[in-house]
Amino acid sequence: MRPFILAENNWKTIKESSFDVAVLPWGACEAHNYHLPYGTDIIESEEIAAEAARLAWDKKAKVIVLPAIPFGVNTGQYDVTLDINMNPSTQLAVLRDVIEVLNSQGIYKLIILNSHGGNDFKTMIRELGLKFPNMFLCSCDWFKSTDQKEFFVNKDDHAGEMETSLILYLRPELVRPLTEAGDGKAKKFQFKAIQEGWAWAERKWTQVTADTGVGDPRQASAEKGERFFKVVTEKVAQFFIEVATTQKKDFYK
Repeated sequence: MRPFILAENNWKTIKESSFDVAVLPWGACEAHNYHLPYGTDIIESEEIAAEAARLAWDKKAKVIVLPAIPFGVNTGQYDVTLDINMNPSTQLAVLRDVIEVLNSQGIYKLIILNSHGGNDFKTMIRELGLKFPNMFLCSCDWFKSTDQKEFFVNKDDHAGEMETSLILYLRPELVRPLTEAGDGKAKKFQFKAIQEGWAWAERKWTQVTADTGVGDPRQASAEKGERFFKVVTEKVAQFFIEVATTQKKDFYK
């Protein structure tokens, strides 16, 4: 039983504990090329949250990790079999219910640990921040915390070298041989503004990629995944510690 993982605890230990910050891992259920499991984003969110919380707990930060939300925004993948979509409006409702519980029980800080590029919680946090002014609400994308160039040859957007390396390290039994993986080639919008990043439109996934991957996975390794996991979880843990131990009056300087 890890004292920082809610799902592993019981009422006896929880009622005798106090927590300064809750962490909500949020993933997605979607195809990841031919070689990675549909639960890749869920596994990553759970494992990174758990290890970062362990590191934070060892530094006396009172962190509690909630069960992961397994469904993300997959509106652009409606025609990929069993890619389960949760609309942003549904995410808002789920998040509101979770926050209402935390707020009523005196846990006034929530970190959403996001593991899926299609999820975007900024507008939800703005709206729910008005409804729950006592709460500190934030989200972090662990996959943006560290420069991939320090670890990988090929940049990963989806099911590429980084994610494949992580799952080879975390759940190797779920990874099919890389000889079976697609090359992850993907088309890009022709519009210059979108290419430059100051305009945006949703990608229609099956028009962009033939194998559902975006990024070449073929140079992935468990060793790369282990090194990357260590650096990412240490950075995420430091964020958990800062949020847990900083008083609201000291948030700004």
